[in-house]
Amino acid sequence: MSSGLEGSGLILASGSASRKAMLEAAGLRFEIVAPDVDERALEAEMHGALADEIAQALSAAKAAAVSAAHPGMPVLGSDSLVEVGGRRFDKPASREQAVEHLRFFSGKTMTLHSAAALAKDGRILWVGSDFARLRVRELSEAFIAAYLDAEWPAVSYCVGVFRIEGRGVQLFESIMGDQFTVLGMPLLQVLAALRERGTLPA
Repeated sequence: MSSGLEGSGLILASGSASRKAMLEAAGLRFEIVAPDVDERALEAEMHGALADEIAQALSAAKAAAVSAAHPGMPVLGSDSLVEVGGRRFDKPASREQAVEHLRFFSGKTMTLHSAAALAKDGRILWVGSDFARLRVRELSEAFIAAYLDAEWPAVSYCVGVFRIEGRGVQLFESIMGDQFTVLGMPLLQVLAALRERGTLPA
């Protein structure tokens, strides 16, 4: 799959629709190659690490894994993690778990960490990250049920159980942070890193 007008020879090591859309909207040309990375195993190895550190490590692992199989090509990996009430949350494994997550998020502040990494020939060239804080409003059981009726299973692929560009915006009463970070990637940092390395024109 290729997209965009600028840049050449970039691989996106992510199946995220929002990250794909961000790069397309920015005018980049890229290919998508899904990474073969055991995210949960890597997280387990990093037990006790900060969420930001884990997001960066996951992004780097994805980029490195894909770049090792595509020599000479720059590869962009990205990942996001959510923290709420001192707990870290992964993507919901089932609708029932999505309900549990949303119940827990209700009335609390969510910290969303988004990271990205560039790799070439299996070597990490750059890693960046950012975070946003999203205040979740009080969610009724009726709202949670109606929300998941409309958004499941699409949000099963989304950390935090939301797509901010869709009905997920209804979860929040306030958001502090960069819109691209909320969408799942620190895009301005990524574009700067690509320009510095000649993948995009300066």
